[in-house]
Amino acid sequence: MLPNTHPDVQFGKTGLLLVNLGTPESPNKKGLRPYLKQFLSDRRVIEASPLIWQPILRGIILNTRPKKSAEAYAKIWRQESNESPLRYYTRVQAEKLQVQMGDGVMVDWAMRYGRPSIEERLKAMKDAGCERIAIIALYPQYSASTSASVYDDVFRALMKLRWQPAIRTAAPWHDHPAYIDALAQSVNDHIAGLDFDPEVIIASFHGLPQSYFEKGDPYHCHCAKTGRLLREKLGMDGNRLRLTFQSRFGPTKWLEPYTDKTVIELAEQGVKKVTVVTPGFIADCVETLEEIGIALHEDFAEAGGTHFSTVPCLNDSALSQNLLQLIAERELSGWL
Repeated sequence: MLPNTHPDVQFGKTGLLLVNLGTPESPNKKGLRPYLKQFLSDRRVIEASPLIWQPILRGIILNTRPKKSAEAYAKIWRQESNESPLRYYTRVQAEKLQVQMGDGVMVDWAMRYGRPSIEERLKAMKDAGCERIAIIALYPQYSASTSASVYDDVFRALMKLRWQPAIRTAAPWHDHPAYIDALAQSVNDHIAGLDFDPEVIIASFHGLPQSYFEKGDPYHCHCAKTGRLLREKLGMDGNRLRLTFQSRFGPTKWLEPYTDKTVIELAEQGVKKVTVVTPGFIADCVETLEEIGIALHEDFAEAGGTHFSTVPCLNDSALSQNLLQLIAERELSGWL
């Protein structure tokens, strides 16, 4: 029999935590500044020495970039729920996956930057009785700057727990058959609903500094394999479906070819109809909705393009939820 002073402890449950990049609390400078400070202070994201980088970040970037980023977020902010699309879709993905997985698994979600934090949700899951927790970073292609950063934060949070749960971290799923099938079907469904036939389809992935690739980051290789498998599934060659990289930041060289330059060059060469798919993003966000859907569309039109469309991310579609369930079942194998 336990003594009367023994604390009430929940145990015996299995948990699953979905983690995506992050989001500001509001689409204004006040909301963007702390978010960007946390994001751009991550040594996995910016590998330059803090002695060099932090004065630049605090003295220049955090005094200029929040305004520009806030303008972008304001264009795509979900007014009805007062949250970013990324936060909305990540939350709904987790809610739907909870129904799919049933009572045997506790499904939760977190953001690497912003709220809810990984530490907050891990503690809540542990307090709820989760003795085993699998973490799925919602990045199909592994990179030290994304997946590894998530898992770093997971283990930092564990350092604060006296009774740690068993932890599993998900393997990359850039070549998972269900992922490739879902991408291909989303592209086909999107094109079938257009009133034009795109001459070129751009598969745009988030960029990465070239130096990170040269140090051994597998991200470029994972993107290339995803692109090749998607191309094969769609029955297209390299001229029809082209792989590019977006969202570069700063003066250093990033992975090429660049999405914006490629699309502008296509228009200047006489290509009038383009569709862009963003396979590396499991949910729509500022990079897909504003950077591609609005800004790139405008650039293409100014360069002479006439028809432009973006394939929605998988979001909380049936294709997405089936994929997430298959990955969850793989990572929870032996625990259920």
